[in-house]
This record gives sequence, C-alpha cells and structure tokens, in this order.
Amino acid sequence: MIIETIVSTLNQDNTVNLAPMGPDYRGDWACFELRPFDTSTTCQNLLRTRQGVLHLTDDALLFARSAVNALAELPPLRPATEVVGSVLIEACRWFEFKVIHIDANQPRLSLQCQTIKTGRGREFEGFNRGRHAILEAAITATRIDFLPKTEIDAQFDRCRTIVEKTGGPAEAAAFQMLEEYVYQRVERHES
Repeated sequence: MIIETIVSTLNQDNTVNLAPMGPDYRGDWACFELRPFDTSTTCQNLLRTRQGVLHLTDDALLFARSAVNALAELPPLRPATEVVGSVLIEACRWFEFKVIHIDANQPRLSLQCQTIKTGRGREFEGFNRGRHAILEAAITATRIDFLPKTEIDAQFDRCRTIVEKTGGPAEAAAFQMLEEYVYQRVERHES
C-alpha cells in the first residue's frame, strides 16, 4: 500500500528539502521502501546522506506547496534526534530513518529504509474529499511534463468540483495555487 507522506532530507548546503513521497507501507513502519525519481533532490540527498525523516500529516496545503516547490519559507522544524535531519513540528507522526539498501536495477531506484526513531505530534485531523482532491491535483502537477493536456484538464476539473463542494479555505487556497502553477507551465510548453 502506498501512503502519502512528506520526506525531509538535508541538502548539500545543510538546508532542508521537503518533498511529498509515497512510500510502500506494508503494515509496519519499522521498514519501508521509497522509490524516488533519480533526478529529484530528495533522491540525490538520500543517496548522499542515507538518512531522512518521513512525516505523516493531514496538511493538504503543505503537500501542494512541497509538490511544486512553492514553499516560500519552510514550515516550523526542529532537529531530528537520531539522524541528521529535521522534523516537521506540525506533523502527526514522524519516522527518522536510514537507507539500508539501494536497488538501482529498476527504472526507478528502490531505497529500503529502516526506522530508527518514531514520534507523535498533533492529532491527525483526517482527510475529507477536498483534501484527497488536493493530493490528486498535487500528484498530477508533478507529472505535467509527460501527461497530455487533456488528461491534466480532466483531472483538475474533477478535483475542482470536489474542492468546491467539500473543502475549506486551506483546500481552496491549495487548489488555486496548484492550478496557477500547472497552467503557467502547460502554457509555456505549448508556446
């Protein structure tokens, strides 16, 4: 099963990188698999440091902003205790981890990770349909370089309706930001 999370890693200049990532979760967070694109900053950081922090959160706006590199500033963080990295203060749960095995014999790298320390933060508020729609829109936004415009349009039309019917102000803001990002990029590709 794939669970949507936010992974924090450390860049070469010791700044924090946040990225949404769907680890393969098999019922126990003691070990999990990450499959980042090898061109991503997260992948490069994990290959270099072999450690990071995985976060469970219901903050749809954070998912949206981190998916399209639109974090004007990082959310509040604190140092991890068992790995070199940072923990999102507003996370519901987090897992400090180390990469224990790398399989590069696939189109996407497979990084086997082992949890070193876990923690709990605020209560998980949950996901309504609007928040789920933001996740789907954010995933679509990360794939605009290879999805046809008709598929992007159809997905955003579906998500817009759901966000309008069931989302709150945070979901509306997240959707608007994603929509602006996507259509600016799509228009540039068509020019």
